[in-house]
Amino acid sequence: MAGNSQEYITHHLTNLTYGKLPAGYVRTSYEGVETELTSTSWVIAQTAQEAADMGFMAVHLDSLGWSIAMGFLFIWLFGRAARKATSGVPGTLQNVCESVVEFVQGMVKDTFHGRNPMIGPIALTVFVWVLLMNSLKWIPVDIIPLIAQWLGAPYFKIVPTADPNGTFGISIGIFLLIIFYSIKVKGAGGFAKELSFTPFNHWLFIPFNLFLEILGLLTKPLSLALRLFGNMYAGEVVFILIALLPFYVMWLLNVPWAIFHILVIPLQAFIFMVLTIVYLSQAHEEH
Repeated sequence: MAGNSQEYITHHLTNLTYGKLPAGYVRTSYEGVETELTSTSWVIAQTAQEAADMGFMAVHLDSLGWSIAMGFLFIWLFGRAARKATSGVPGTLQNVCESVVEFVQGMVKDTFHGRNPMIGPIALTVFVWVLLMNSLKWIPVDIIPLIAQWLGAPYFKIVPTADPNGTFGISIGIFLLIIFYSIKVKGAGGFAKELSFTPFNHWLFIPFNLFLEILGLLTKPLSLALRLFGNMYAGEVVFILIALLPFYVMWLLNVPWAIFHILVIPLQAFIFMVLTIVYLSQAHEEH
């Protein structure tokens, strides 16, 4: 049972990976190999090792595919609401979209202290996109991997934000926006001066100031990515562990944990959006 449990957990936490192996790489065959592992465990271990050997050239197709799909779903939902918007009695979709837009708009007004018409759309995109990706966690953990196996995909993780590659992709994009607006608003010289003379306004402290400011700048995408990934990955692991329990215990624990995630999933999207607004607000401040 331990071996089967280990295989189950490893399978559900392994991404569908495509990449380029190093030149001359030879895959180890299970046949004729003396090992205590079962054939299934051997295949899982070998596949995980191949993905690790691909290094930077490995692409997680499941995370990338679901991220793009949720992006298109966001565009379709809000586009449909905009096309069918009416000044009369609004429909359910229009009500939901208008409520989300007003909510995000209020957060931008309260948090962002500069003047930039793009911050609202950026914040809205970040919030809804992350929320949709997080919401994939509400789908039972066995359904999508089982369908993927029927279609010939041995591994398939459905939640892109439970993959550090997914969360770092978003946070690095926000980091580039921070650098872009810092230079656009303050100028290259002004941005360099801010890094050099904050917090100590004296040329003797320039190396120390640069160390502190650059370190603080780099921790922004790091904290954004790891906070979201840690919460989503931990929730995914707990759902998988609950699925290993006996049927009556599984339903006893699964329902409360799912209800708890009804709060966690939008909360993590909200935190990600608020920090994005705060960081972009700091990029627009001239000291």
